Amino acid sequence: MLGLKLPTDPRWVNIVEKNIDEILTDHAYCEQKAASTAISLIIGFPEYTELVEEMIALSREEMAHFKMVHDRIIARGQVLGRDRKDEYVNKLTQFFPKGGSRTHQLVHRLLYAALIEARSCERFRLLSEELEDKELAEFYHKLMVSEAGHYTMFLKFARQYGDRAEVDQKWQALLDYEAEIMKDLGKKESIHG
Repeated sequence: MLGLKLPTDPRWVNIVEKNIDEILTDHAYCEQKAASTAISLIIGFPEYTELVEEMIALSREEMAHFKMVHDRIIARGQVLGRDRKDEYVNKLTQFFPKGGSRTHQLVHRLLYAALIEARSCERFRLLSEELEDKELAEFYHKLMVSEAGHYTMFLKFARQYGDRAEVDQKWQALLDYEAEIMKDLGKKESIHG
């Protein structure tokens, strides 16, 4: 369903289980950045009313997820750590050339967002199935369902606002590129890395 070309190595869960506090901090910032992305799409493309409406709802949902993760951090007797660079997102967003028409810029941003949500969904599925902590596994199952909806929404908007054949071609090329990135990731205590 997600179209990812390279699945996450299941051994990544072993890294997660040894570094739950680091993963939760990283995850919290992923949710915050997702909310920021939604807000930046509103600011950058206010003339797309349907997109703006969905991004308002998404920014609220992502901040609610941030709070849920933050609450888990506090319940574990920890505090939110400092944000770290997301190597995955930094590499991913180098794929499309900068510039171009506003429509191309929008489509590219939507495709990046769709892929980030798809990878998050895939990782959350893995956590929901493999974590020994069943309460945390259930937490990630709920978030997995949400991420799947976000992935399909972003891809739908990209196809709606761009030329469908061109968007699908770009999507496949981005999936291929992402698979290459993933060959070097999955060895750290981060949601994407």
